[in-house]
Parts: sequence; C-alpha cells; structure tokens
Amino acid sequence: MAAPVSSQALPASVEFDERSGTVVLRTHASCYVLRVDRAGGTVRHVHWGAPVPPTDAAALPVWAGHDDSFEGRLDGVEEYPVEGGARFGVPALEVRFADGSSPLEPRVDDVRITDGNHLVVALRDRSRPLAWELHYRVPSGGDVLERWTELIHTGEANEEPLHLTRYSSAHWPLPQRSGWRLSCVHGGWSAESRLERTALGVGETTLTSRRGHTGHHANPWAVLDAGHADEEHGEVWATALATSGSWRLTIQRTAARRAGVVASEGHEGVEIPLAPGQRYVTPISVAVYATGGFGDVSRAFHTYVRRHILPHPDELRPVLYNSWEATSFEVDEDNQLALARRAASLGVELFVVDDGWFGARDDDRAGLGDWTPHPRRFPRGLRPLSEEVHRLGMSFGVWVEPEMVNADSDLFRAHPDWVLHLPDRNATKLRNQLVLDFSRPEVTDWAYRWLHTLVADNGVDFLKWDFNRSFTEAGGHGGRPSRRVYIEHARGVYLLLDRLRAAFPALRVEACAGGGGRADLGLLRRTDQVWTSDNTDAVDRLAIQHGFSQVYPAGVMSAWVTDSPNPLTGRSVPLAFRFHSAMAGVLGIGGDLTRWTAPEVEEAARLVQRYKEIRPLVQHGRQDRLLVPGEGVLTVVQYTDSDAHRAAVLVWRSSASFGSACPPLRLRGLDPDARYRDEDTGAEWSGATLMGYGLPVPALPDGDCASTMVVLHRTT
Repeated sequence: MAAPVSSQALPASVEFDERSGTVVLRTHASCYVLRVDRAGGTVRHVHWGAPVPPTDAAALPVWAGHDDSFEGRLDGVEEYPVEGGARFGVPALEVRFADGSSPLEPRVDDVRITDGNHLVVALRDRSRPLAWELHYRVPSGGDVLERWTELIHTGEANEEPLHLTRYSSAHWPLPQRSGWRLSCVHGGWSAESRLERTALGVGETTLTSRRGHTGHHANPWAVLDAGHADEEHGEVWATALATSGSWRLTIQRTAARRAGVVASEGHEGVEIPLAPGQRYVTPISVAVYATGGFGDVSRAFHTYVRRHILPHPDELRPVLYNSWEATSFEVDEDNQLALARRAASLGVELFVVDDGWFGARDDDRAGLGDWTPHPRRFPRGLRPLSEEVHRLGMSFGVWVEPEMVNADSDLFRAHPDWVLHLPDRNATKLRNQLVLDFSRPEVTDWAYRWLHTLVADNGVDFLKWDFNRSFTEAGGHGGRPSRRVYIEHARGVYLLLDRLRAAFPALRVEACAGGGGRADLGLLRRTDQVWTSDNTDAVDRLAIQHGFSQVYPAGVMSAWVTDSPNPLTGRSVPLAFRFHSAMAGVLGIGGDLTRWTAPEVEEAARLVQRYKEIRPLVQHGRQDRLLVPGEGVLTVVQYTDSDAHRAAVLVWRSSASFGSACPPLRLRGLDPDARYRDEDTGAEWSGATLMGYGLPVPALPDGDCASTMVVLHRTT
C-alpha cells in the first residue's frame, strides 16, 4: 500500500485529507469532492460545483437516503456504484463470475496521488477475483475533469475468465435540485447535431449508439442544468465520453431529487471477457462545471480539445477543395486537374480527390477493398496528379474507406471471412458494402500496408477517412458469436491511425462517417478535423453547426461551400451566405468550379482571402453564440482572439419577415477600456459600448438568406 499523502505535499489541483478521507479535485473555477471510507469500503460523492475551502470540504456531510428496507442509502452518492448489496440505482459496474453470480462487495485497498493531479482509488471485491481502480485527473490549464476506470482479474492463471457486462468509465453524481433539464443532440444522416433541451423526468434516460460507431442520431455527451441557464448565465454540468464505438450515457433522476450520469462504452449485451491477469481500461469520460451558462461549458470543452486532444492544435487547418459534388464517381485525371487549377486560382491550399479513384469503382457496388488506382480513370496512377497539385501550390489528399469492402472486390473474394458475419445468418448489405473486422490484427495489418504504400508512393498529405454504414451480424473472430466487436473495432481503428501517423508525422486526417456519424473525443485524438455532415445546405448547416459547437470547437468543424441550388435540399442560396456559413468552421469548397461564372469565381477568391485573414480567430479563438438558430430572426456567432485584440462577428438571416426589429448585438469577451474599429467601415466604439449597448446590426441584403461579417480590431 502506498504511503498516505499529506495535503501540504500536494499542489492545488488535488488536496487529500487522510484523517477524514476527503479528496478535493480543483479546476480554475470548480471543485469536486469525494470521501473514501476504508472501513465501509465505499467512495462517496460529496460535492461538485463552486469552489469550497479545504477545511470546509472535509466537514461537508455526505447525503444518505432513508434507512428502510426499500431504499438504497448509497444510491446516487457512490462515485462508482456496483451491482450488489442494497443498491438499486444504475450500476457503473456489473460482472458475471465463472459460477454465474454477479453481486460485488467492494473494499478500499489504496488511495494514491501521482504527478500532483492524478488520483487513483484502488478497490477490490472482498473475496472474488476482481479489482478496479478509479482514476481522476485534472488536466492543466482548464476547467475539465477526466475520469476512467481500470478493471483487473486477480485470480490464478488456471481460473476461468469473468465477464464484464457493464464497465463504465465513470458515474458523475449531481447535486440536489428541485428539477433538472437535459441538453443533448439528436438527428440522422444529413441532419446531425440538432440540439434539444428538455425537462428530465424521474427515472432513467439513456442516450446510446448500438451501431458500432458514434452515430448520427446522438453524440456521447450530456449537459444538465436546473432549468434556468442560458448562453451566458447559470450553473451547468456537462460530461462527454471519448469513444468511437457503441456507447451509452444513462442519466438517472430519483424521487429524492438526486441525479447523475453513468458513462460507458458498449451497449446492453456487449460483454468483455477478462482472463486472469488481464486488465481492461475504459475510455476517458470528461466533465465540466460552469457558472456562465451553456457558452461557458462549450468554451471549457473547446479549450480542452485544443490543449489535450488534438495532435497538432497550433496548426491552422487549410482551405480545402473536395471533388465529390463536382464529379461523383466520374472522377478521372483530366477532370481532377481541371478542378485543381480552378481551386488554386481561388486560393485553395489542399486539394482532395474523393471516392472513385481506385479499383473497379464505377459506382458504390464494387471496388471497396481494392486500393490501387482505377486502371481506366488513372492509367498513370495518382502520382502525376499529386505532382501537379503540389506544383500548383496545394497539398494533395485522397478519400479512403479502409474499414469497408464490397462483395464485388478482389479483397472479398480472397478473404470473405474478414467481414463482420455470423456463419448461419445472411449478411446485410448497406450501401452495397460490408464491414471489415478491425478487431482482428491481420485485417488492420493489411490496411496499414496499403495505406503506407498509398501515402508513400503518391505524396499524399491528407486522408479523408470515411465510414459509410453501421454494424450488422457483428460476430467475433472467425464468425464466433461475440459482441465485443462493437467496441473493439474502434480500438483497432485507433491502433491503425496511431501506427500510420507515427510512420508519417506530416500526414493529416479528416474523420468522416457518412458525414458526422463518428465525431467524438476518442477519434479527434488521432485526427485533425471532422466532416460535420453530408448536408452542405448553408441554412441547414447553421443548426447543425450550432449543435456541434456545444462540445467541439470550430477549428475541427469542416464546412463546405457547394453549388446552388443545393444538391440535397434544392434550396437556392447566395454565394456570400454559403461562404459565411462555411467560414464559421474549417472552410472548404465542394462545388463544380468548372460551372462557376467569372463573377462567382472573383467573389469566391475574395471571400477565401477574407477567411484566411480571420482564420486564427475562428479556429483558435473564443467562440460566443450571440444569437442561436431558431430563437429569432438572426443567427450570430462571434470569434475573439486570446488577448481581445481582434474579433469577427458572423451574422445570418435565413428568412426575411416584415416588422422584425433586430436589437444591437451585445458582444462578449472584449476589453471594456479599449476602443475597437470596424475594418470595413472605420466606425469606432469602446469595448464597454459594444458589450453593454451592443454593435448596431449591419445592413443586410434584402430577401431570404442574407448575411454579413464584421471584423473589429483594437486601436487603443
């Protein structure tokens, strides 16, 4: 057992009082208090919210339920509730031992602190061969807490495996409030990230994906408040899970006004066998408490992603062009060269060849798995195109879908056993394709070999990594029934990406899954940006981007300008509005540039240059959602640099209406004592005026889909 750690020996991020068993984890604006009862074998939650002094933290009482035969006194207050004893809430840990039994009886083995910001509470069952460690960490420079759990089979080598049936990263208990409101996103393909705020009823609310990937229909995060918070004001609690396979968040609210969130990868029925000596490490669950409303929570997440998740957070993401909407599967060397020359003239910095460049890929029924250049479309291979793109001053990227295969492919004919399947079930084809089992090392080894060759032989700088269907008939290795693949597939993807990026440190990757079907903190640790949605309609994108921004920063949010009428919705939108919508994230262009008129090309080049001038603000700055979609005439987002020297304000009006007055836009995050000048009009205001009275709404063009941008810089 490690020696007790005195509170005097600890930095401010973790404080431990051995006498009372009280641990306090501090961020810049919050504290999280728990109490370890060695004698009782419990780790109970005390407080999560505003900072409290160490002496008060040790004296805070632990809430307990009624002492009767129908209540669980620990329900809602245990840091990591297990199945067993008088516990009737949602368990974080459920196990099936070799004899079929499951109840656990925890005891506390150890409490230790490493690196000053990392707490480990070690527990084990009193007599069964299972131990688990609760890990807490306070990352530097922010207001975020991290938690994960490690589970170990402690039996002898000749003992049978046990099965983890629920293996959560964390349980996040919330304080008592008279009511709770849940914020989350829902949607579907091309309608991702639709934000919804609803009252949380008594009972259990589960957000989940059973699809083997994060999903378009939900995302692994939840935000809770007492029903009174808004963008700028109010206490808010939030948690997110860094996982890319199946997952579930269960939010429980009890009649005793307790609430909490259990965050776990996997879904019901996905079991993890654990052999003697094996250790299972859950994904990280991240949590934030803030008093400045939903905007404060989002900015805390954004800071965390930039400082602790992204591989290259200091880089500016390039303006890209993608050929999909221009050429679809009719891609060939000549039309890609024509598009590349047009793109370069606009100031594009990265040219990406999308689907159709490989194998027998004339449509979506064939070719996936055969990753060599299409012999008819690219008879000279990709190298000549890559060299010309580089000569034009752009980086070169290609679309890939490594995890998928068509039945009509040489790969499938050679290795039909590599797909997710069960021997006595018919394979379900979605988008005419099947899923390769990336939980198998031989499959990821194959993928690494061809990806390495593709990148090395063709000067590839960027991969658009797609994933275009959910799992079905998900068996284990060799078709043996096992639902572990719902989480182990994603871990195989992680290992492959880590290996590939180690071999090519300059390679950059965009995560895509039929749009935003795999956007999460787990994949962002290994990629550089996310394709937010296949829906490029500039009006629809405002709501999609609003929901996306609740957790993920603009610097990872890929957004394109495409043709009008939009190919998906048929809506006609002016070019300026399309650009302003896409300039709220990582700007890309995806239209058929060979059909754009000379005035459109000229306007596009001007707007690309204007985006580059504000790009550091958008991708690295503070984001404030001044007016949100659907709550008024305007949608307005502000981006400000770290020293409040410069700010960009994007304004959209999706539809015009008579008599709708727009009050001044009250900006945020400026220096009240400084003066700011509009870079276009020369008008000047003090920071105090801009934040107190507001920025007068700029004149917008008449009609629907009108937009503008105001850029301010500090003069004093």
